[in-house]
Amino acid sequence: MAPIDPLAPAALHRATDPAALGFVTTDDLPDLDEIVGQRRAVEAVEFAIGVRHEGYNLFALGPAGTGKHTVLRQFLAGHAATEPAPPDLIYVHDFDRPQSPRAIRLPPGRGVELRDAMDHLVSELRRAIPAAFESEAYRLRREAMDAELRERRESALTAFEARAKASNVALVRTPVGMGLAPAQGDQVLGTEQFHQLPEAEQQRIRSAMSDLEEELGAIARRVQGWEREQRDRQRQLDRDVSHAAADHFLDEIRRAFPDPPEVLAHLDAVEQNVVETADEFVAAARETAEDGPKPQPAEAASDSTFHRNAPDAPFRRFRVNVLVDHGRTAGAPVVYEDNPTLANVVGRVEHMAQMGTLVTDFTLIKPGALHRANGGYLVLDALRLLQEPYAWEALKRALRAREVRIESPAQLTGMAATVSLQPAPIPLDVKVALLGERSLYHALAAADPDFLELFKVQADFEERIDRTHEADERYARLVATLGRREHLHPLEAGAVARALDDSSRRAGDQDKLSTHMRSLADLLREADHWATTAGRDVISAADVQRAIDSRHRRGSRLEEAVREEIAKGNVLIATDGAVVGEVNGLTVVQFGDTSFGQPVRITATVRLGRGEVVDIEREVDLGGPLHSKGVLILAGYLGARYSGGHPLTLHASLVFEQTYGGVEGDSASLAELCALLSAISGVPVGQGVAVTGSVNQHGAVQPIGGVNEKIEGFFDVCAARGLTGAQGVVIPASNVRNLMLRRDVVEAAADGRFHVWPVRRTDEAVELLCAMPAGEEAPGAGWPEGSVNARVAARLSELAEQARAYRVDA
Repeated sequence: MAPIDPLAPAALHRATDPAALGFVTTDDLPDLDEIVGQRRAVEAVEFAIGVRHEGYNLFALGPAGTGKHTVLRQFLAGHAATEPAPPDLIYVHDFDRPQSPRAIRLPPGRGVELRDAMDHLVSELRRAIPAAFESEAYRLRREAMDAELRERRESALTAFEARAKASNVALVRTPVGMGLAPAQGDQVLGTEQFHQLPEAEQQRIRSAMSDLEEELGAIARRVQGWEREQRDRQRQLDRDVSHAAADHFLDEIRRAFPDPPEVLAHLDAVEQNVVETADEFVAAARETAEDGPKPQPAEAASDSTFHRNAPDAPFRRFRVNVLVDHGRTAGAPVVYEDNPTLANVVGRVEHMAQMGTLVTDFTLIKPGALHRANGGYLVLDALRLLQEPYAWEALKRALRAREVRIESPAQLTGMAATVSLQPAPIPLDVKVALLGERSLYHALAAADPDFLELFKVQADFEERIDRTHEADERYARLVATLGRREHLHPLEAGAVARALDDSSRRAGDQDKLSTHMRSLADLLREADHWATTAGRDVISAADVQRAIDSRHRRGSRLEEAVREEIAKGNVLIATDGAVVGEVNGLTVVQFGDTSFGQPVRITATVRLGRGEVVDIEREVDLGGPLHSKGVLILAGYLGARYSGGHPLTLHASLVFEQTYGGVEGDSASLAELCALLSAISGVPVGQGVAVTGSVNQHGAVQPIGGVNEKIEGFFDVCAARGLTGAQGVVIPASNVRNLMLRRDVVEAAADGRFHVWPVRRTDEAVELLCAMPAGEEAPGAGWPEGSVNARVAARLSELAEQARAYRVDA
């Protein structure tokens, strides 16, 4: 087998040539007018916007920070600008059903105009109606009616009194009513005087009084009828006066709002209620006159602010609650609700304290995001929406019913114990876009049968794009655009080149660029800070590098603590010498957005057994399923390659030394296999070389993640103790394209002080670690004498013989 050469320094890091970018500073570059690397997602967004059928709402999925929100806002805003503004939404009082306010839609801006007109109407009616009832004409008409009633009553009573007098009966009028009494001429007789009359005269008078009492009762009934007629006439007079006072102002509003018909119908209901409740206007005027004018804030002086600044003012039933005003909206609305609670999504009915009691009316109905986005587009964060009680179900209900119904949690759960408002639902025409992680999208698709019916379009955002010359140019323009948008200093070409390299590092691939826009924007802001601190007018490559180093420094406390423990010898990691059954594996530790590589000692022991490879991590429930799978693959590899027709009779144990947390993944399986082969063969493993990579049952080395952090983690340990030139890391050959190592690691490799070896098969790694040929099995000839594989096969054969002898002896 040919020796494996270490990678050349150029393979360890893809460095961008600033001269190849073709500009001096980003001031030379135009703004980027496209979305970098998100063609698939952009097509999905355009499709969702264009399809107006029910259920074609959008779910934008991908990691946070990839620009989902920016892309959506940009495309939605551009498309919404070409659409007409939706109608205003208002609520008005329903005089027939006060608990169910009526919803009306008006052309954009007309809702505020109607509200102001109604506020002005109430102000005018509060002056006009009391003035009409205090007018001379009204007073004369009331007096004429009263005089007519008095004349009719007196005429009837006068004629009755004359008839009674002829029968020696007097009509007696008292404060409490009228009665009859015996009389002689104009004199009313007392009881004694009446009894002194002849008996026949007494009897005649009694008979006359009885007849007259019936007649007087009939007259009283006629008078009561006249009084009722009088009251009806007075009411009609009051109605005529109120109508005359209000009709002029209402006709002005009718002329200003000839449509929709719902407004005219509401104005008719307002007029009828004004006429029926004119006495409330008069009473309010009297109360104001008795109490004197109350001071009002300056903003409450105008008619248009009368009711809005006086929540305890009378006549609230005549107000207009402008739920959504689109008077200044250019195009369709694009609404992003960052706190999607139930109330913020579908609206709410507020309450106010009044005499120790919470009360409400239609003026306290508040809009939700669906109301504000109606006729346009609504953007929501899916996770936040799902975290809010009832909000997700309320959104689905609104999209299915195509209407917005304001309900409280108590009403949704059937636990409402008090009578509350039930505002009329509002027809809904909105396109909803949810933002979320891929895992959330797939979880909703699997768990909620309504989800895919309501969100038929997925826009999957890329995390990485291919790195080509054209992509580098667009990325440079993106950097220029972000810098100008954030009001940053221009960047030199070298600074942009360093940002490109950092993007490839974050993408984990020399041939890719990261689309994580938030990280790029943060890097540019921090580099601008360091340029400003240094007093420069442009951002240099050194500023970008300092921003990268500072970011790493801020999150390196735990990393430095681990390095310190290794340096003190508390964590046993050898970087020189050779030991049987011990290999330096590599792991990645991640906390939040900080990750670093950490070497770990992997040890293996072998004895006679039943062909088991025991994963100690799994036995103590510290190993995850992927790690356990990797260990089981090792047993299959050993049995298939070395058994030679005899059963596998070893008992091997593998462990990550001095690890006290969980172990997951199969990226250490190559290191575990090398440790196992060393323990079986007795060939020592060089401790100056660390290993990462996974293997399959045929010995092929497979790629792993975090290769840069792993190499740098072992490099830092070796550098702290002094690089000897024999140290390095074995990685899968398929991971070479992922290498974007730090500059100090590349420089050490260029000087021959540190190495990175790519391997494709297990035997290549074994030769590097053991400094001995692994050996290739020749058909019919077996393994080459003195090779590692020959020693492994011999030891396994020996264990098989021992097992056979043990069974015979037993």
